[in-house]
Amino acid sequence: MTEKKIVDNIFIRGPISGEFIAGIIGQYSTNKTIGAHGIFLGQVRREEADGSRVAAIEYSTHAEMALEKFHEIQASLLEKYQLAGLNIYHSTGEVPAGEICFFVLAVSKHRTEALAACSEAVDRVKSELPIWGKLILENSTVQWKENN
Repeated sequence: MTEKKIVDNIFIRGPISGEFIAGIIGQYSTNKTIGAHGIFLGQVRREEADGSRVAAIEYSTHAEMALEKFHEIQASLLEKYQLAGLNIYHSTGEVPAGEICFFVLAVSKHRTEALAACSEAVDRVKSELPIWGKLILENSTVQWKENN
């Protein structure tokens, strides 16, 4: 009997908690064919911008377009790599500096597949999805974030 692939991708309002991340990782514990988890966690940096520091990022998206693109990315990665699962989560709304805003988990039998799929998922989400970040600065000004 083959294990069911777990695929999930969703927008989460606000920061992505450590408890949530642990729960997603834990859902794979019964699959004894998995040997590797490729994980990426994106965190809001308190960097400097326009002479002030970033207090938070407010993420917005065109949800319908983004979900359609999420599914395209996911399907192509599941076809390209031998994955037991692929989870992609991105925050919407305000995420304070120091909090997690982006979580990708790719699981497979071997690390090369898991790590390559995770890396490609991160790159593709950042370059292909209609997600915008507005930097909220400590001096009460705002500016649009560039993806990098």
